[in-house]
Amino acid sequence: MNTGSDRIEGVPGEAAVASDGAKADGAQGDQGLGSKAPAFIKRRRALHLSWQVGVFVVGLAVVAAGIVMLPLPGPGWVVIFGGMAIWATEFVWAQLVLRWTKRKVTEAAQRALDPKVRRRNITLTAIGLVIVGVLVGIYLWKFGVVMPWKIKDQ
Repeated sequence: MNTGSDRIEGVPGEAAVASDGAKADGAQGDQGLGSKAPAFIKRRRALHLSWQVGVFVVGLAVVAAGIVMLPLPGPGWVVIFGGMAIWATEFVWAQLVLRWTKRKVTEAAQRALDPKVRRRNITLTAIGLVIVGVLVGIYLWKFGVVMPWKIKDQ
């Protein structure tokens, strides 16, 4: 995502390269991968390692909460992707997984907005609703509406 600024500011002592990071095949380059920790934390190995452990633990707690929310009420997948975003601030593997997920979601959204696919989905939904309506009608015609409680005597 281009925010209008082509200048990339890096950590003092590191080279910053300005390009949009896109390759000819549409895949993004490795630019921007790596730790997003502040410079004073990166300079000290022990502090950076403890920072990474803290980010991992917080991300793990958020992902675990999202997994718990999958069968329970709550925004499970949103929380899981939030935990992945927390991990992506520090770990390259999480950045790559998040980048792949964003690409797949964008592709799925573009496919869903295709007029042919929309017409097909609307047609299939209408056919499904007609089938369900016919089945409910047959059931009601055959068995009628039977309430689970008896209110005739009152």
